[in-house]
Amino acid sequence: LGRMYGNGRGVPQDDMQAHMWLNLAASRAPTGALRDDAVSARDLAADRMNPTQIAEAERLAREWDAAHPRES
Repeated sequence: LGRMYGNGRGVPQDDMQAHMWLNLAASRAPTGALRDDAVSARDLAADRMNPTQIAEAERLAREWDAAHPRES
């Protein structure tokens, strides 16, 4: 989803949504290439955002994460 929002593929282009989903992907991915890829893509979205937008995307990611606990 993060890449879709970042590129506007199938959804309206939205850097805040891209950042949120890529941040979640990075936080849930195991260490390695998949996580590194999510972090890099998230940082590209952040480069197009102002600090207020980044803070809002991070807040949205925290809220989504809290509402969707990881399965054990």
